[in-house]
Amino acid sequence: MADTKTPVLITGCSTGIGRATAERLALRGLTVYATARRIESIEDLKEAGCRTLALDVTDEDSMRTAVEAVEAAEGAVGALVNNAGYSQSGAVESVPLDEVRRQFETNVFGLLRMCQLVLPGMRAAGRGRIVNVSSMGGKLTFPGGGVYHATKYAVEAISDAMRFEVRGFGVHVSVIEPGLIKTNFAETAVGSVSHADGPYAEFNTAVSASTAGVYDSALGKLGGGPETVAKAIERAITARRPRTRYPVTASARFFIAQRALLPDRARDAVVGTSIPRP
Repeated sequence: MADTKTPVLITGCSTGIGRATAERLALRGLTVYATARRIESIEDLKEAGCRTLALDVTDEDSMRTAVEAVEAAEGAVGALVNNAGYSQSGAVESVPLDEVRRQFETNVFGLLRMCQLVLPGMRAAGRGRIVNVSSMGGKLTFPGGGVYHATKYAVEAISDAMRFEVRGFGVHVSVIEPGLIKTNFAETAVGSVSHADGPYAEFNTAVSASTAGVYDSALGKLGGGPETVAKAIERAITARRPRTRYPVTASARFFIAQRALLPDRARDAVVGTSIPRP
């Protein structure tokens, strides 16, 4: 179980889940290192008791510098929360490959590299926690989100393999699987959709409208705010025996269960009631 001396390094703290987590853990008394690409965006977190660092998960020097700063001050990173990420939407054929690469650099390769950088210190200390923020979208796929879902499926796979590989060194790995969370995440996803003319124009527009409207629908009532995810992350860090997975909100539990029960074609039919086929 983590004590108040446990140094926690969190990526992507400028808004949403990362910010809520930094504030919650600092309030609990943990030593929190909140990070973001633009350090000016998190300066106010110092007032909440956080220490702040610049960290860009797509930049090797930036990642190394941040981890080394925590290790120099604390000896080792006690807990790493890999939260940085965003959603890229649009039909798979319509997403430029450079945008696909950028999505994977942030959501997958940055997360993996952060784990590689903190693990030597955790092994030397004989303990540690790694908490990877995935999504219910790592267990199921909505049309128009194939690239984003691919990154979250990758996070699930990496976490499962790593959990086994590092447990003998005293390191626990947990996955957080949020459902519908009311942050600016949806706005980013909507803004990434191409509305150019072509065979997917109507489809992409429908995906954009569906993503923007889901929080105002009946399903939106099964969601939650970023603080609900922060609570799950806190449990993963502080529990004596953390769970391997934490689905967050009723929406995550509902959709994950639905995907497990419905055959592929039946689920396609259900999805087709709200999103038109191209």
